[in-house]
Amino acid sequence: MRRSRWSFVVALVLAAGACTSSPSSPPSSPTALPTTAASNSAADPRLQVYAVPAGSHPHDVAPAADGGVWFTAQQAGYLGHLDPATGTVTQVALGNGSMPHGVIVGDDGAAWVTDGGLNAIVRVDGTTRAVTRYPLPSGRPNANLNTATFDRSGTLWFTGQNGIYGRLDPGSGSVSGEVRVFDAPRGRGPYGITTTPNGEVFYASLAGSHIARVDTATGAANVLEPPTANQGARRVWADSTGRIWVSEWNAGRLGRYDPAGGTWAEWPLPGTGAQAYAVYVDERDFVWLTDFKANALVRFDPRTESFISVALPGSGAEVRQLLGRPGEVWGAASGQDKLVVVRTA
Repeated sequence: MRRSRWSFVVALVLAAGACTSSPSSPPSSPTALPTTAASNSAADPRLQVYAVPAGSHPHDVAPAADGGVWFTAQQAGYLGHLDPATGTVTQVALGNGSMPHGVIVGDDGAAWVTDGGLNAIVRVDGTTRAVTRYPLPSGRPNANLNTATFDRSGTLWFTGQNGIYGRLDPGSGSVSGEVRVFDAPRGRGPYGITTTPNGEVFYASLAGSHIARVDTATGAANVLEPPTANQGARRVWADSTGRIWVSEWNAGRLGRYDPAGGTWAEWPLPGTGAQAYAVYVDERDFVWLTDFKANALVRFDPRTESFISVALPGSGAEVRQLLGRPGEVWGAASGQDKLVVVRTA
């Protein structure tokens, strides 16, 4: 496997007086916030930045079915909805003690949230904003819930960094709403999670420095070891062929596991001291990561094994998660109370 190389840097410099946040509004009320955009040329990725209410520290994002974007305001305890056309933010209160971490959108158009503070999976209706909570079993306190994914049967799988992963069947029937929790094979660490095109579920263990394949029928997890020890596998994402891409936080590398042959490959991110936090594969099978050290979004082209870096404005953006839809890659800049999007179309 050819080693990775630095391709080129796309530096996007935003105009002076970039976004500032407005004070938080009451739950479910809209707040219009400013946006800033910049682009080098029509051929370059276009970065746009949206401010969200101060103190929200958004952790994860998910494009909404209505064209907006959901985000988890982890420190403020609500789920936010951004209208990119106007910059308006609507807040949905999730309950006392809420500390939402991950958010994804289901086939039902609802936002599904992993809430560590509530120790529950939370559903927010995409239209009515009605909130439904699915608590973990009473014998499973303080799971430190992280992220979730739907398998092809509509079952929601989730991780908890305090050594668990689990499933929720939100459909109809006798087990509707049932939450089951499993002990992770090596204890603490389950973090990112993904579903492949053929329906397989894989999660990453940050503390355990491995990924695992979940048997969706039995719930058992099979550990898969990356070639670099103690690499800190943080998040995972599947591409269109079912290969699993891994952000290796401790090692500053991008990893790839191919289930077809059981093989691994790794590439160091550009620069020194990289900190690869989030990973996401877009509709063209480009792999996107966030690098805390470089304060940048990084795109990897598997065909050429080359990187492009998109610089973020200011410092300390700390983009903790990426998710997108065709032509857009969204991130949550928790360190700046902002959402960022690269428009690639």
